[in-house]
Amino acid sequence: MGSADSKLNFRKAVIQLTTKTQPVEATDDAFWDQFWADTATSVQDVFALVPAAEIRAVREESPSNLATLCYKAVEKLVQGAESGCHTEKERQIVLNCCRLLTRILPYIFEDPDWRGFFWSTVPGAGRGGGDEDDENARPLAESLLLAVADLLFCPDFTVQSHRRSTVDTAEDIHSIDSCEYIWEAGVGFAHSPQPNYIHDLNRTELLKLLLTCFSEAMYLPPSSESSNANPWVQFFCSTENRHALPLFTSLLNVVCAYDPVGYGIPYNHLLFSDYREPLVEEAAQVLIVTLDYDSSTSSSPTVDGTTTGTAMDDVDPPGPDNLFVNYLSRIHREEDFQFILKGVARLLSNPLVQTYLPNSAKKIQFHQELLVLFWKLCDFNKKFLFFVLKSSDVLDILVPILYFLNDARADQSRVGLMHIGVFILLLLSGERNFGVRLNKPYSVRVPMDIPVFTGTHADLLIIVFHKIITSGHQRLQPLFDCLLTIVVNVSPYLKSLSMVAANKLLHLLEAFSTTWFLFSAVQNHHLVFFLLEVFNNIIQYQFDGNSNLVYAVIRKRNVFHQLANLPTDSQSIQKGLQRKKKTPEPISRTNSQDGVSMEGSRPAAPAEPGTLKTSLVATPGIDKLTEKSQVSEDGTMRSLEPESSQSPPEGNPPSAVSDGEPWSGEASHPRRDRRRLSSASSSGQWTPTPDWVMSWKSKLPLQTIMRLLQVLVPQVEKICIDKGLTDESEILKFLQHGTLVGLLPVPHPILIRKYQANSGTAMWFRTYMWGVIYLRNVDPPIWYDTDVKLFEIQRV
Repeated sequence: MGSADSKLNFRKAVIQLTTKTQPVEATDDAFWDQFWADTATSVQDVFALVPAAEIRAVREESPSNLATLCYKAVEKLVQGAESGCHTEKERQIVLNCCRLLTRILPYIFEDPDWRGFFWSTVPGAGRGGGDEDDENARPLAESLLLAVADLLFCPDFTVQSHRRSTVDTAEDIHSIDSCEYIWEAGVGFAHSPQPNYIHDLNRTELLKLLLTCFSEAMYLPPSSESSNANPWVQFFCSTENRHALPLFTSLLNVVCAYDPVGYGIPYNHLLFSDYREPLVEEAAQVLIVTLDYDSSTSSSPTVDGTTTGTAMDDVDPPGPDNLFVNYLSRIHREEDFQFILKGVARLLSNPLVQTYLPNSAKKIQFHQELLVLFWKLCDFNKKFLFFVLKSSDVLDILVPILYFLNDARADQSRVGLMHIGVFILLLLSGERNFGVRLNKPYSVRVPMDIPVFTGTHADLLIIVFHKIITSGHQRLQPLFDCLLTIVVNVSPYLKSLSMVAANKLLHLLEAFSTTWFLFSAVQNHHLVFFLLEVFNNIIQYQFDGNSNLVYAVIRKRNVFHQLANLPTDSQSIQKGLQRKKKTPEPISRTNSQDGVSMEGSRPAAPAEPGTLKTSLVATPGIDKLTEKSQVSEDGTMRSLEPESSQSPPEGNPPSAVSDGEPWSGEASHPRRDRRRLSSASSSGQWTPTPDWVMSWKSKLPLQTIMRLLQVLVPQVEKICIDKGLTDESEILKFLQHGTLVGLLPVPHPILIRKYQANSGTAMWFRTYMWGVIYLRNVDPPIWYDTDVKLFEIQRV
């Protein structure tokens, strides 16, 4: 059996390498060729036959042999790229070297002494033949990256050949224009090549090696220094790479054109192996890593809209040297935006597709990479963001995000997914159009573990947010500010909330305004400010359609009266905190009238014990994440000076508690609960004082609501007495026709808190993205058990 023999020979070569104490000459081809010339080993074989312990042993005991092995493997890739890989044997050598380097590179990166190795030139090792001297001076990393780029556009290996003739006239890899060989139709390319699964497999292996090259970032501890640019990504996305544009376009188009459902035949995916999916996953991962760029430290790479002509113009680009970021920021044709948005929405919605036949449709697993990609698109290309918000297509992104948020809320291993979903909604909520789009009735019935309701997408958003806050796990508390900021941002545009959503908002206010909660951490009162701002916006700007909310406010009027009369003396403060000691009163779903969950939904489940997860850096506080803008009468926004403190006083302390254990939606021991609660305070020993309570109590924006209650409560009570009414619908009818024109205070200006790029979130995205990539690459487990520094691997 040839395959077994070649595995045996390969294993023998590995053993020889680990046992040789003397350096093996680079010229000893007979020895080095054993690793790639006559073997047919899959990438899984290479991982099994080259154990981690042996790579480390060679690294420590015979470093020159490891260096020569890397150098020779790169040399073979360069030769393959030079020759164009016309023979089956050359292709096999290229793939074997690819697999071997994918196996070895993480062990080079984990040792700080070796990290510079690929960036050094190999002394005295000419490439043979008549190479010019200056070519020899190229660092190994650059030779490797350029060879991989060439090989990704190699006719009959990774792309269809355009010539249909004998080998003599085979295309010269250096004269081909790779823009004619883009892998898939879409942005800037109209022709869809014949699918070829061998090409897909070869591309996937080369992209895996590329991702491994880029993964040096995993071996450096997190730091907010933007100078920590990844040298591999920097070089690969520079003008040195002549394939940068076609490769960027190929990766983007392969991802956005992918349709996992295929021809719509049930169980299709069980009959045919899908060679596209691994390629799409790899492409998505390579794409988000190449786009890892901190836009807060540079001039923003968005365009001013003056470009015309091709998909991405060839005028000298403004903005970043990273060509991938540059190309992404310069896409501007409507049909390209439509293609990208439809593709991302189709893939994000895939896990929600419910069929009547269990397991009949293929479920994709790379939604986290897609969310990062969507974030990058909106962050780097403002025209794309405006295109997304221009029509109700944005709801095709919103619904899957709300589905993921609701589904992951109890799962500690998916905290990162919760954050990125909320960040995307925060970014979208800074634009007026998003709030307006939310008024579209919600008719798609995606099975979600939430109460049944009839209403709009705004209702769906509020109900899911309520569910996250009341029944998510403890690690989500740092997100509460963000969740409520999103609701504040959209509130001035919400025409008509359902009764279910109105009750949810009041239930949150009730929970957040209890004395024990207000007094137990320095920033808890901010949540009350946010909710009051929501009610004020709706009452002032959307009173007419919101009789449900007005009715809920009247019914729960005691909550507002209690807030207005909040005690501020030391004794009452202590009593408020004592109350917590006696009765642990976590936010619960009692009295929030949850009713029946939607049909076909499963409750959100916690992670299976033992599930691996990666740690994340803390996210900046909401005051660092956003900047306040005021909406003028004509709808334009102007940025406000940071010192204007319209609402929440005392800038939020940064939420360094992202992995602490603040209060939660689960009952627990009162003493432990108190400790958890106070851990949210920024200084170790913080205690509430009367002055502190007074400082923010005096700023509670209650005037509008108090005026509304003053006018409407007597009227409603009178109707009830006169007509003997106990029926809600009559009261709602009265409120629908009521008006407060001229009775309310002058409307306040609308304040929007827009997301602003900052190095804190850039670092968060880097750790999250690499954590996802680490955990998703299990076959082969490229980075498993290596000494990564960017995050910790933890078990739930």
